[in-house]
Amino acid sequence: MRPILHGDISAAARALLVAPPPERDLLSARMIAEAELADQHVARTGRLHPVYGNGSLMAAARCRPLADEPNFDDPQYCQCFEMVLRKLIRYHISRTRS
Repeated sequence: MRPILHGDISAAARALLVAPPPERDLLSARMIAEAELADQHVARTGRLHPVYGNGSLMAAARCRPLADEPNFDDPQYCQCFEMVLRKLIRYHISRTRS
């Protein structure tokens, strides 16, 4: 996966915000996996992945409907933002242990 920037987290959180709450955990993991898959595809072929884009989390998130970006006074958005951060922490920990 490409380096993570604030916009990646925001886009992923906005995709989660549109999803029903019970589906958010799986969706957050799926977007990270899609970004990793796309990054590998770009490294291998030199071309964008046909569905998931350039290997960024933002590109993977933008394959889905996104909510308008709310402020951090929106508890649901904060929960989605936090979920993405937690998934990324787990992703990076698992990669360093491999």
